[in-house]
Amino acid sequence: MSTTLRRAPAATTGKALLLAALLTLAVPGSAYAKTADVTVSVPGATMGPTTGFAEVSSRADCGRSPVSGGGILQAIGNDENSNGSHVMGMAPSADGITEYAGTPGVVGLDAAHWLAFGGTGARSNADLSTTSYAMCLRSHLIRHTQVVMNKAAGPSTSQSARLVTATCPAGTVLLGGGARTTPASAGSLKPIASFPTFSDAEHHFGSIAAGDGENDPDSWTAVGGIGGGRGPDNMTFAYAICGAGGADLKHVSTTVRFREVSGPDTGSTGQTATVGCSRADGQLVSGGAAISGGNVTTTDFAKATSGGPHLNGSFPGDAAGTPAGDGASDPSHWTAFTHSGGSASPGSYSDVWALCLDVRHGHKQ
Repeated sequence: MSTTLRRAPAATTGKALLLAALLTLAVPGSAYAKTADVTVSVPGATMGPTTGFAEVSSRADCGRSPVSGGGILQAIGNDENSNGSHVMGMAPSADGITEYAGTPGVVGLDAAHWLAFGGTGARSNADLSTTSYAMCLRSHLIRHTQVVMNKAAGPSTSQSARLVTATCPAGTVLLGGGARTTPASAGSLKPIASFPTFSDAEHHFGSIAAGDGENDPDSWTAVGGIGGGRGPDNMTFAYAICGAGGADLKHVSTTVRFREVSGPDTGSTGQTATVGCSRADGQLVSGGAAISGGNVTTTDFAKATSGGPHLNGSFPGDAAGTPAGDGASDPSHWTAFTHSGGSASPGSYSDVWALCLDVRHGHKQ
């Protein structure tokens, strides 16, 4: 079951005036050959959780620059207690503490912080930690961003999923997005996908992911999955980060790069998948990851048949899948790190997306 937010509700009071002012900024862009520069902000790892059915958060900050996207990486250790460790969320934040969790729509402007949440199943181990990755954007064309949030109740029944899509307002460009599920006490609840897509009939309004080589997606989808647990209070959140720059955005284009690999199929094993932006594609500004039943760019998203498969990472780095370090400039690749959990998961696939931003050969008219 899916929920799509196609447009923001009418804004109110001072926020509406500020947003209108940001959207009408006209930034000369013809003199610049490059759309954007990105610097990665990576704090030290946050250790834990040290108990089951819990979570910890890790915060990355961009100073005066807005985030165009962000990621997460968990260190999970090697014993059997690592099987239940999973991503609980990766999302922009206004202050590095507060989450966007209220009324769906345009919920923030120029968010400069990224939160990463790592959770546990029934057990934890001493090696577990979570690291946040913020993509800090500097651009002469895109000087301001908006965060669009959408949410839906669920998944709340065993072996089910909930798909939620957030869509950028007209006149903006999708830069990235995130996914979040709550509460951590649900145990087997977790985001199993976070990816760029389109709010159109061809992509079933967010249920089919953007494919390799597609241009200018306008939406971001989050999928919450659950194994054997149930929870009437379970929620899934999707976040789209949208760039605003006035008339000059007609020169800006994005290209999606995508890769899908088989596995992990056997219990207690992990898998990675990496994809990158070429020089012709432009600058990597964000990425996405999923563990799925496969064919996510041609059919509606379907979760893996087992309840245990989960994400342990979605992060920027190099072609070998090495994570970017703090202060790294203009990374070119994105990696998904997935895990099967404690049981076999035949028919599982690992999916990764890179979103590349370019001005030199724009597709927009």
